[in-house]
Amino acid sequence: MAEPLIIIDMLLALAALIAVSFAGRNAGRLHRDPASARRLRRALIVTAGLLTLRLAGAVLLATGGPELLGLELTLGLPLAVATTGWALLDRRRSVPATHAAVAGGLVAFWLRLVPPGPQDTMTTVAVAVLLVAAAIAGSVLLTRWRSGGSRRARAPWFGAGALAALAVLGLVGWLGAGGRPASASSGTDHAAHTGGPVDLGGGPAGGHHAGHRAVQDLTGPRDRKPDVSVTLTAAHATVRLSSGRTVDGLTFNGRAPGPEIRVRQGQLLEVVLVNRDVTEGVTVHWHGVDVPNAEDGVAGLTQEAVPPGASHRYRFVPDRAGTFWYHTHHAADQTVRRGLFGALIVAPPAEGFERTFFTHLWPGDDQPTPAFGTADAVQQHRLAAGERAYLRFVNSSPEPQRLTTHGTALTVAAIDGNAVDGATELAAGTDVLLPAGGRADLTFSMPDAAVTIRIDAGENPNDAALVLSPAGSAQPAAPGRGTPVDPLTYGARPASPPPIATGGYDREFTVALQDGFAWHDGGLTYGTLMNGRMAPSVPTLMVTEGDRVRVRIVNRGIMDHPMHLHGHRVLVLSRNGTPSTGGPWWTDTLNVGPGQSFEVVFTADNPGIWMDHCHNLEHAAAGMVMHLAYTGVHA
Repeated sequence: MAEPLIIIDMLLALAALIAVSFAGRNAGRLHRDPASARRLRRALIVTAGLLTLRLAGAVLLATGGPELLGLELTLGLPLAVATTGWALLDRRRSVPATHAAVAGGLVAFWLRLVPPGPQDTMTTVAVAVLLVAAAIAGSVLLTRWRSGGSRRARAPWFGAGALAALAVLGLVGWLGAGGRPASASSGTDHAAHTGGPVDLGGGPAGGHHAGHRAVQDLTGPRDRKPDVSVTLTAAHATVRLSSGRTVDGLTFNGRAPGPEIRVRQGQLLEVVLVNRDVTEGVTVHWHGVDVPNAEDGVAGLTQEAVPPGASHRYRFVPDRAGTFWYHTHHAADQTVRRGLFGALIVAPPAEGFERTFFTHLWPGDDQPTPAFGTADAVQQHRLAAGERAYLRFVNSSPEPQRLTTHGTALTVAAIDGNAVDGATELAAGTDVLLPAGGRADLTFSMPDAAVTIRIDAGENPNDAALVLSPAGSAQPAAPGRGTPVDPLTYGARPASPPPIATGGYDREFTVALQDGFAWHDGGLTYGTLMNGRMAPSVPTLMVTEGDRVRVRIVNRGIMDHPMHLHGHRVLVLSRNGTPSTGGPWWTDTLNVGPGQSFEVVFTADNPGIWMDHCHNLEHAAAGMVMHLAYTGVHA
């Protein structure tokens, strides 16, 4: 419900500004056109009606939690209501009251277009009040200038009015910039990110630029022989889908997806990345694995992108078993979609039928093509009746994907590489939602009849389907949605909650996800924002090793944002104020839909400077990136 409410509120804010501007126009004619008073009152009544509708929408939106109401509704809307109410109740129909209403409407609309972040609250309140005060002062000065008599007598009032107008324009510009200078740095300039403003989250101050540890020193073991060694060679290649369609792709070891890497928990893994001819440069990020900071594969922060003809070595010990994946993290919005990704499985082989499937959107001329890996058509698999199936699903696409299942009851054994405590069997027809970058492990006993798993891409119908049957060849079930499993309630609540869930947090942060204008690349740009800003101006979240951290993530926009914090997993405590009642929901990629708010906690136990970004990689490339930095660590 939040998405239409947000869109309607934008339209109502614009309509209210137009209506109150019409009132302001008629206020300027009162001295020479008595009929303007009637038109003025009508315009104010229309404005009041539109603002009443905005108030009703805000009340409905607040049912999802008061945190969904940003300053555009908690400051801009009340200011517009107050100034419009003053103008309506002013029996003298004074020009200053009407101009105050115009200023209030302008502020309300501006805050809807350029939503400030929590860190800008005091500045925004001050600027909004000054704008209205400047409008009133300017209106009074203008009125006196008109009645000032001779040109010489009017000159001081004219000069004061001009200065007031310049002040208003300056304040509007300041509000648009969020009280900060424009930056020419790009969304992937991590050095610029970590050199900007910081958010201490209520904890003690501490810098990281003068720290005693460098990111490059936080490496995996270098002094022993690896248990598993792998070479990944990145190169251009044509990727052929099962339908026969071809894609101008990028591959690891000539394959897309790249080769599956399998290692056991506690083993030392060494991966040598070789770039044969990927001109954009390439790195490898180990999604969901809490690697040492220098092994994280973020170009410009933990390493430089590997150019053609060069190589880079990664070494780390996975400390948790589960389903993970790897992908390049340089120009990732383009290079991942073209094939630079693969699976990393930290576990011994499972009994029975075990497979890993990627849900991917391959680039196309008109629209992307959904596929399981490279299978964009029906893919048949043979399983004996009664055989155990263990299917690992990884969403490498930039959008949430819905898996629809037909023909069997199933169990969600793990989410994002974390085993689900007390996982129970779900009825046939249950759907599974995968955030962009997210994973889910499904298991079931093969029935006598066929089992079909499809990608439900909404308005983008497709033929991608997995069909498992004893014969190895069966007709897929017709498309159709079921009820999705909810990780907030799935599984069994433990007798004792995880220690991090018991309170006593050292730092608390709010991360607001919004749509609007912000300064980016030297200009005012519309896009997806974090705390009212685009990278590199988004404040860095500062922590100290050992801190217990609580973060409230709220989506006040109209798009899904799968939020991914590198180097840590988080525990979900609640969604829109509803506490988790199932098994502990640990995740590293949390899809925050429009109108949703989550409370998550984690322990700061992996020193470094870490990316925290939307895993819709197009959003990240456009500036939806912030950082988590430890005191005492510098880039």
